Amino acid sequence: MRVLRRGLTVVLLSAIWLASAGLATAGPPTDMVRQTTDQVLKVLEDPQLRGPDKQAARQERLRQISDQAFNWQEMAQRALATHWRERTPQERQEFMALFKDLVERSYMNRLEQAAEERQAIQYVDEQIDGSRAVVKTKAVTKRNVEVPLDYRLQQVDGRWLIYDVIVEGISLVNNYRSQFNRIIATSSYADLIQRMRSRQTEDPTAKPARRGP
Repeated sequence: MRVLRRGLTVVLLSAIWLASAGLATAGPPTDMVRQTTDQVLKVLEDPQLRGPDKQAARQERLRQISDQAFNWQEMAQRALATHWRERTPQERQEFMALFKDLVERSYMNRLEQAAEERQAIQYVDEQIDGSRAVVKTKAVTKRNVEVPLDYRLQQVDGRWLIYDVIVEGISLVNNYRSQFNRIIATSSYADLIQRMRSRQTEDPTAKPARRGP
């Protein structure tokens, strides 16, 4: 699926860029984003996890980090939007698993390829409104171009979890939602699920396809 390739590459790059200037008054949401960044960096720099023969182990570790950092159910529900209400509990579980796998498989390899492209990420602002928060960051590329990168978080059982990432004002979840809506409107929900299932058989190390399902 086509998914803001430039913007989402920046999302993954940001996860391995070295953290630089931080907020003097940063709270738990910013701490959570920073800790996730540090965990990803630790995996990618671990000498025991380097090399082609360790790729499966590296990616499994990265998946474990993403499971702890992202609220996949919230993301899946927002991405499916009004169609979520029409789904049975079993269908919702299947969609959430497929959505999670789609995001991870689409960009896991890009994350590894970008491991040597670390730049600076600055923590600019933190806004908390009850159980919701936004952590505003700014990525600085090699050409000294500043890219706004915001994380939306939700507090669940006392933990802050990411449920959306905004790159240059464009939402990851909203982008998927527009694609899913288009497929369902022109075909069917069953067709969407079939396309998502077909992605599971693809080589996660292959370059992302240029065209969607």
